[in-house]
Amino acid sequence: MLSATLWENNAMTMCCLKNAAAAIASGALLFAGPALAQQADDMTEMAAEQTALEARASQVVDIINGESGTPLYEVFTQAFLSQVPATQLQTIFAQLTGQFGPALSVESLGSPNANRSALSIRMEGAIASGGIAIDPAQGNRISELLFQTFEPVNDSPEKIEADLSALSGKANALFAKLSDDGVIEPVFAHNSDQPLALGSAFKLYVLSALAQSVADGERSWDDVVTLSQRSFPSGQMQDWPDDAPVTLQTLATMMISISDNTATDQLIAELGRETIEAELIASGNSDPSLTIPFLKTRELFAMRGVSEEFIERYRAADDDGQRVILANLSEEDVLEDKIREAFANDRPGAIDIEWFASPLDLASLLRGFTSSENATARSVMGVNLHMSDQVAARWDYVGYKGGSEPGVINLTWLLRDSAGDYWIATVGWNDPERAVELSTLETIAQRIIALIAID
Repeated sequence: MLSATLWENNAMTMCCLKNAAAAIASGALLFAGPALAQQADDMTEMAAEQTALEARASQVVDIINGESGTPLYEVFTQAFLSQVPATQLQTIFAQLTGQFGPALSVESLGSPNANRSALSIRMEGAIASGGIAIDPAQGNRISELLFQTFEPVNDSPEKIEADLSALSGKANALFAKLSDDGVIEPVFAHNSDQPLALGSAFKLYVLSALAQSVADGERSWDDVVTLSQRSFPSGQMQDWPDDAPVTLQTLATMMISISDNTATDQLIAELGRETIEAELIASGNSDPSLTIPFLKTRELFAMRGVSEEFIERYRAADDDGQRVILANLSEEDVLEDKIREAFANDRPGAIDIEWFASPLDLASLLRGFTSSENATARSVMGVNLHMSDQVAARWDYVGYKGGSEPGVINLTWLLRDSAGDYWIATVGWNDPERAVELSTLETIAQRIIALIAID
């Protein structure tokens, strides 16, 4: 099947993290490399009063700022750099300093006499906290570096607004309380009425349609169906046996937690395309025509792998014409080699053929998940939080779904505070001309969520 580097999930969706060892995963910037038993030079310079770990932690400050005079292969282990090449490391740190300003100093180092310790770096606009490890067998080179949380310092909605506005293409965002009477109380909003492509965050509409069908007594979460659909990764179920029995709740959990595309297409087939389109409209989507016909993931893959003439013909057709085109897709149109080639250069395809919603649309949709009868749907959303433990611990409930393909990212959370009030936090970024950076948008999302203090 397709490589896992195509159409991800860990928590993002439709497109596997290309920087898997170095991605800010809902506030977690992770670099890790296992130690190798090989000879390496000793550290070139270390102040006599510093331990080896203290010296390396101090070097991290200069490396983040791009001011280290020491080559990175003399600072990090070979195994580390094999997972996170030096150029990639420099790019990620440049993104961090672009958002938070330069690194200023080591704020704290929990166990300076050890080989592994908690580490906090003070940056101009945030405290970056996580951990560091060194390998004495390799000249005390850094073998692990983890920034798990970024606590903004002197941040503001205006600064976040400026950073979103500076992104290429289009971006939108909303952080707001979802009141029972339907009023949205925003803490932060940026182009909140602007529909953008969602990537796999569209699967929230499938989950909502399923939850509504259960609430109407048409189906039960424990209903068993046989697996008949087959899509491409992300996911696992594309490799499951034909006709494998599986419950609707299992399909929903796989769809949301690991963004399983085969599970998604199976649910769309079970519910019916028109049922989900009706849910799209009923939920208050401001421009449902952008998403109708409601594509299966396999069909979206085909849109990226067939000819430009095919795409233009689809664009030019009305909804009924597009349904005919989809009905006539052949196995030849969905060959793996074609899809692999379409994604090979990580360039955006026809991202105007996708699933669309604005932040306000998503707020209207997620409000439906807050009712008591939707506890199962919330539990499905709560499997993969895409948020650091420290941030998640501040909330009584966290649910998540995100999505991406080249040129598309969406990150959406449903949150509940200790008072029982529900919130939405969502950010989106589309650029039809170039790939967009997950780490950049995730860091902005964390800053937005940090705008309010939660007990």
